[in-house]
Amino acid sequence: MKPKIKIRKAVLKDSESIAPLLLLAMEDIVFKFIGEEDPLKARNFLFHFLKLENNQYSYQNCFVAEIDNTIVAAVNIYDGSNLESLREPVKNFIEINFGKPFTPEDETETGEYYIDSIGVDTQYRGLGIGSKLLLSLINFYVTNRNQTLGLLVVEENNIAKNLYLKLGFKIEGFKILLGEKLIHLQLKNRL
Repeated sequence: MKPKIKIRKAVLKDSESIAPLLLLAMEDIVFKFIGEEDPLKARNFLFHFLKLENNQYSYQNCFVAEIDNTIVAAVNIYDGSNLESLREPVKNFIEINFGKPFTPEDETETGEYYIDSIGVDTQYRGLGIGSKLLLSLINFYVTNRNQTLGLLVVEENNIAKNLYLKLGFKIEGFKILLGEKLIHLQLKNRL
């Protein structure tokens, strides 16, 4: 029997639960951001921004999936046209606290809501939670609001790439992020 999964917009008190979930999806990226391969520092970095407003990793830009009132998955999504202003606090924090310039390429663009990262607790994988979370976003943004969803995926990650294609995403080309070539996919309302 499949568990009942509830999808909802994140709130501030979810921040501590969301941080390790997003880290599952972006640990290597955060390591590059902070210049250290320390999982605790990476988790604290995300938690710092999750609990604040008006930045790309804020709880304001997250949805969560719950089973029995336990958060088991999270997704970070924001309007691509706001990337520069949402990234500014992250840039300033990295430059001040880690003493390194922060100039990553733009991973999103105006005209799409960007799915920055999605993470499912390892104990709950294989239950369709990630798919349900994505379908919820498709319904919310594409079907109801006529918005375009965009995301990047590692070319070799066939499991994720095939899931996105199965859900209706189309390959739009490639983008470079932190020196890595990634596939850019989008899902548009085709009405």
